[in-house]
Amino acid sequence: MPRYLLSVYGPAEQEAELRAFADTDAFTERLQGDGRLVFADGLEPATTATTVDGQGGRPAYTDGPYLETTEHLDAFWVIEAADLDVALALAVEGSKACRRAVEVRPCRTERAPSERC
Repeated sequence: MPRYLLSVYGPAEQEAELRAFADTDAFTERLQGDGRLVFADGLEPATTATTVDGQGGRPAYTDGPYLETTEHLDAFWVIEAADLDVALALAVEGSKACRRAVEVRPCRTERAPSERC
C-alpha cells in the first residue's frame, strides 16, 4: 500500500501547542487503530539539528538545520493510504488536530530499492 509523509512545520505558539497535544495524540491513536500508522514522532527544536555532508573526501558537520528559515519540521506521521485523496483527507484531520498546516508527500516505498534514494 502506498505510504505518505505528513509533515508538520513550526514554530507553534506554545499555548496553542499545549492545547493541540491531546487532539494530536487522539488523531495518532485513530491512525494506529485504523491500521494506517507506520510511524509518528515529534522532533526536538531545529537548533539541536546537525547537518552532515558526506559527499566530499571528509564529512562536513554544521550545527543547525540544513535550511535557513523561520519554520522547521516539527513533527510527522508516516501513514499507509490507498491513494493521495485518502492521504489528503487524513492530513485535513491531522491539521485540525495539531492546529497547523500539514504537508503531504508520497514515499517511494513502492519503487525498487535502488530507485528510492
